[in-house]
Amino acid sequence: MIKISFKQGTLLIEGNVRVPNAVWDERSGNFRALALYYRDIIDYLKNSKIPFKDEVLDLLPCPDLAAAYEASGKKLKLRDYQAEALVTWGENNRWGALVLPTGSGKTLVGIRAIAGCNSPALVVVPTLDLLEQWKKQLEEAFTMEIGKLGGGEKKILPITVSTYDSAYIHAETLGNRFGLLVFDEVHHLPAAGYRSIAEFSAAPYRLGLTATYEREDELHLELNRLVGGKVYEKHVSELAGSHLAPYRIKRIAAALTDEERKEYNKCYSVYTDYLRKTGIVLRGPRDFQKLVMRSGRDPEARKALLARNAARELAFNTESKIEKLKEILNTHREDRIFIFTEHNRLVHRISREFLIPAITYRTPAKERNSILEKFKEGKYRAVVTSKVLDEGIDVPEANIGIIASGTGSKLAYIQRLGRILRKKEGKEAILYEIITEETTEAGTARRRKKAVSTRKDFGKSAQKNQMKRISGKESQMKKEKSSGGGSSAHV
Repeated sequence: MIKISFKQGTLLIEGNVRVPNAVWDERSGNFRALALYYRDIIDYLKNSKIPFKDEVLDLLPCPDLAAAYEASGKKLKLRDYQAEALVTWGENNRWGALVLPTGSGKTLVGIRAIAGCNSPALVVVPTLDLLEQWKKQLEEAFTMEIGKLGGGEKKILPITVSTYDSAYIHAETLGNRFGLLVFDEVHHLPAAGYRSIAEFSAAPYRLGLTATYEREDELHLELNRLVGGKVYEKHVSELAGSHLAPYRIKRIAAALTDEERKEYNKCYSVYTDYLRKTGIVLRGPRDFQKLVMRSGRDPEARKALLARNAARELAFNTESKIEKLKEILNTHREDRIFIFTEHNRLVHRISREFLIPAITYRTPAKERNSILEKFKEGKYRAVVTSKVLDEGIDVPEANIGIIASGTGSKLAYIQRLGRILRKKEGKEAILYEIITEETTEAGTARRRKKAVSTRKDFGKSAQKNQMKRISGKESQMKKEKSSGGGSSAHV
């Protein structure tokens, strides 16, 4: 009989039997696999009728979470899409990521998943703000003390909320203590380091939550292995008007002055001339990153990048944008407004010229919270910010968003749109984009706008991917049975 135990984020498999995803460990004289593959290995052994002793999970003592949730009086009725998402996740053996728009109630879905699994749960979030928000809502939902891992605190309880940073640091010791992992903003998980949280955990159930699944570096493809991939998605346009506010996206054209145009063309030609001379083709973010690295050893590349940045600064900060912004603010004197920019320079300029409070990454948490509280109370009607409010902070409702400058990032675009979509009777949300025409900003806006195109065929593709995963496992098991071999994995 073979024995399986948990050792610092890995599975130690004692007994001369090869299993899927295991490699030989000379030091211990046994096979090892990442804890991630615990469920697959157990399924393989059961299906192969191989006797084994399972000593992997050492779950934290846990009260009846389902009963605690029922008794709390805080059980909220799920909206149809939330219920549908949970059912789909359950049918996928409680593995997978749910993609739902900002403001659509992802936290409630996570709480219901925790109650449904009725097993110790670790909730992983990207920021301390989100940690506190989750902790508060979990305490209300289960009327029990919630553990906290992050911000200098380490208290591990049956339901614990952790930052990604802290969960990564403690992954080797916590990997067999929880039955369910909930990853909020799961698109962060595939990053180098963070993926160890999933790899070093034997948790048999995993839930990913996000409004922005795809990453520009395509690392989201790793989520298939780490949490089970995307199993359900609702697009903003599918919920607008019913569960989210109806919205419009309006593009406002700005123009460079003759002097600005002359300087823009001069700077941008330095950049394009260098690309043409060197034969460099930029197909995506990775190619651009290579150019940045090249600038460290090539003075001409550095000069080209500086010229590109100067051209972008001109497009982002043209006088025409300020005039267009003034017109929009005058049109919406009675509305609640968020103004988004890419760089702090424009944040501070808008703040000075329009006497609007500003939030940047340098704004102390106490001051930021004070600004948002006054915005919520109606003492401020507008706030201007850079990337700080894109994700991870619970912001008050607004119905007007203005992108004064931005990148082609679909993630940031969807998050910013989500900031104005909380449903309020009789209110329509409008997202303005102020774009400097005949500059690279126009192309950037087109790229990010693709983020809100409806994916009507998602249901079919998700089902197809799920069937592929299931059939893939079955074929792998058959292969392992016939060959007695195992596939390799880096441990």
